[in-house]
Amino acid sequence: MSITASRPVSDSYAVSTHVVLPNDTNTLGNLFGGRLLQWLDINCAISAHRHSKRVVVTVAVNHVGFDRPIKLGDFVTIQSHVSRAFGTSMEIWADVFVEDQQTGEKVPCNSAIYTFVAVDNAGRPMKVPEAVPTTDEERKRYDGALRRRQLRLILSGKMKPDEATELKALFG
Repeated sequence: MSITASRPVSDSYAVSTHVVLPNDTNTLGNLFGGRLLQWLDINCAISAHRHSKRVVVTVAVNHVGFDRPIKLGDFVTIQSHVSRAFGTSMEIWADVFVEDQQTGEKVPCNSAIYTFVAVDNAGRPMKVPEAVPTTDEERKRYDGALRRRQLRLILSGKMKPDEATELKALFG
C-alpha cells in the first residue's frame, strides 16, 4: 500500500460520547482522571489511524489539562484530530466537552495532546502522510505543533536545546 503525500486534517476527525457512571468516579463523584485518559487515548488512536491508515501506538501524552471536574451522570464528548505529522509520528489534539443535559450546549472542560507513531506488523515505525490544515483553528494548532514537539523532545532528552530551532526563534 502506498502512502498518500498528504491528507487534510479533517480526514482524521474522531468523536465519541460517554456517560459517566458510578464505576467511573472517585469518592467525590468526579470522573477518574485515568478513565478520561483511557477515553482520550482511544479517541486519539482512531484519529491517528484515520490519518495514517496504519496500526498506531501511543508514544507520549504531551499535555492533559483538567480545567473543570466532570461529574457523575455527565455526558462527555471527545473530539480529536491530527494537528501535524512528522515523518512517522503524529501529534493528536483532543478537546473534551460536557453536555448540558437541559440545553444540549457543549461546555469545554479539558484538552489533551498525544503523540502516536504508525508502525508495521513487526512494530517498526512507518512513514505517514503530511497533515494539511484547512480551518483557522487547524492552522493555529499545526503552526504550534513543531514547537510542542521540540519541547517534548528536549524534556525527554532526545533533543539538545540548541537544536530546537523553533523554540530558539520564539525566545531568541
